Amino acid sequence: MSGAAAQGAGTLEVVAPGPLTTVQDLGRPGAFRWGVGAAGVADRRSLGLANRLVGNPAGHAALEVLLGGLVVRARTDLVLAVTGAATPVSVDGAPAGWSSALVLPAGSALRLGTATAGLRAYVAVRGGVAVPPVLGSRSRDTLAGLGPDPLAAGDVLPVGPEPEQLPRLRTAPVAAPAAGTVDLRVRLGPRADRFTDPGALFAGTWTVTAQCDRVGARLARPAGQPPLERSTTAELAPEGVVLGALQVPPSGEPVLFGPDHPVTGGYPVVGVVRDADADLAAQVRPGQSLRFHPAVRA
Repeated sequence: MSGAAAQGAGTLEVVAPGPLTTVQDLGRPGAFRWGVGAAGVADRRSLGLANRLVGNPAGHAALEVLLGGLVVRARTDLVLAVTGAATPVSVDGAPAGWSSALVLPAGSALRLGTATAGLRAYVAVRGGVAVPPVLGSRSRDTLAGLGPDPLAAGDVLPVGPEPEQLPRLRTAPVAAPAAGTVDLRVRLGPRADRFTDPGALFAGTWTVTAQCDRVGARLARPAGQPPLERSTTAELAPEGVVLGALQVPPSGEPVLFGPDHPVTGGYPVVGVVRDADADLAAQVRPGQSLRFHPAVRA
């Protein structure tokens, strides 16, 4: 990434990437005809807020940070903002604002501690992270292996030219992601008829397991609550799947698809989380509980 750094208006050096940090924007919709999913940022609201705080257009690329641990150093004077998961923020060792615009003079370092709530934090920089786009997007698709590699110590990221618009707010009084049970609205189908009681999805809770990444989160029932039961074991031809789809393997415990989900799937989809709730799902951590509710059509 360092070879492209000179092309931007500024540069940002990665000192430590944390468990996983990727570049993300709003994704590459329209590439399905090539067998490529949209991918893109997991929590669109948090990305949009981070970009708004630094005065960027909503779709500018930023850093998606899993659980914190990221350390970056400004090589030029920069303006950044951190949103999403509730992570302690410091600049040169001094506490700094979360969900606020932060000025980083050249040579200063921004550090994210371990998130206390939520799963993914977002770091936007005024001008956007200007790595070369692939198929019209700067997002890393972890399933397809498209886009820039996950960040590593020593990477130098180019920052694009500052937009003409000035930031309209310096801080945003938003709540941290929920640490308890998260409620999500679901529309049943398209394969609800392949289950003896698809409404059982809404009974009790589901726990997010450790098998959780940008592709999807495997869910499990707490002790004493039965999984979903199929009404047929007949094979299903592969068909398209979308963000928020609840695909159910033979175990009866769904996989909730995230932004890097496959384009097609072969297991029946009992329901789909409403698009408006997908950002909430992106911040749920392993061990947290989900409760599904029937979506009411507007």
